[in-house]
Amino acid sequence: MTPRILEIRKNLLKRNDEIARELRSRLLADGVLVVNLVSGPGTGKTSLLRRTLTELRGRGFRVAALVGDLATDNDARRLAETGAPVRQITTDGLCHLEAAMVESHLAAWAPGPLDLLFIENVGNLVCPASYDLGESVRAVLLSVTEGEDKPLKYPTLFHSADVAVLTKIDLAEPCEFDRAAALSNLAAVRPGIPVLETSARTGAGIDAWIDFLLAARSRLAADPLPGR
Repeated sequence: MTPRILEIRKNLLKRNDEIARELRSRLLADGVLVVNLVSGPGTGKTSLLRRTLTELRGRGFRVAALVGDLATDNDARRLAETGAPVRQITTDGLCHLEAAMVESHLAAWAPGPLDLLFIENVGNLVCPASYDLGESVRAVLLSVTEGEDKPLKYPTLFHSADVAVLTKIDLAEPCEFDRAAALSNLAAVRPGIPVLETSARTGAGIDAWIDFLLAARSRLAADPLPGR
């Protein structure tokens, strides 16, 4: 049975990648930067995204978010409080989002013209690594409360990321977070990856994160077909 299972999986991933490429091309042609936020549960994705949506809207950018979750719409309701268009994707137990889900929800949704679209993936450090969602930026979040070894334990996800965001840095000292070890582990898995240190609660590092996103959008505007 194993060869048959592997064949089915390869076919599913191939189809996912085809949809993702088409989706990315279409969104880039419309001038939309798509950012896929991936992490384990409890890293503060929703808090960071809430702050991000608020900051970008305050600067006049048109933003929206798709939120993946296994069962509830709690995070989507929190994000909607920013005033940005938000749509929930409930996976009914599936541990990741897929490009077809993003495509179908965008087709049934009319958030209006956008500059940036954020996808908050299901909290999981394994499955999301294999699924391109049509994003142009994949941001992996690592909380200081998780410890420094996550990049070594889950190298595939960290290796596939374009930027690493350390979250909850205001808790680094009480958590005895070893910053040097975390940076070393990130570099070992993904040499040269940009690393941003943030706190959604205090606002530390948020400007640098926003600048990174806007710089990425500017680069894509200059070269809209970079591929992934």
